[in-house]
Amino acid sequence: QLHLVESGGGVVQAGGSLRLSCVGSGDTFSTRTMGWFRQAPGWEREFIATLSMDGTGTYYADSVKGRFTISRDKTGILVYLQMNSLKPEDTAVYYCAAASSPLSSYPGDYDYWGQGTQVTVSS
Repeated sequence: QLHLVESGGGVVQAGGSLRLSCVGSGDTFSTRTMGWFRQAPGWEREFIATLSMDGTGTYYADSVKGRFTISRDKTGILVYLQMNSLKPEDTAVYYCAAASSPLSSYPGDYDYWGQGTQVTVSS
């Protein structure tokens, strides 16, 4: 069993930055592919970024490429999403997720999900 908890959300002005964190507990957390997704009211859950288990492989949605960075700390128990140049359309609940499969942008490939953290970007 794997338990994920996100933190770091909040309210920020357009152009600002936030760093989201995801802490995982469970024996297999450090060996899993990690992903970040978001969901805005009335919209389907959207892929943002994914990171390989060894931290060397990444893949981003076009909407955030060049602005967001996914990374993992050396201990392997924290995964981050650095968000720069935030836009009002980035407003959503952000979720981290863990998968047993290689890099994937499909929510169905992820076995475990956190509870989400709200990010609001004001114009």
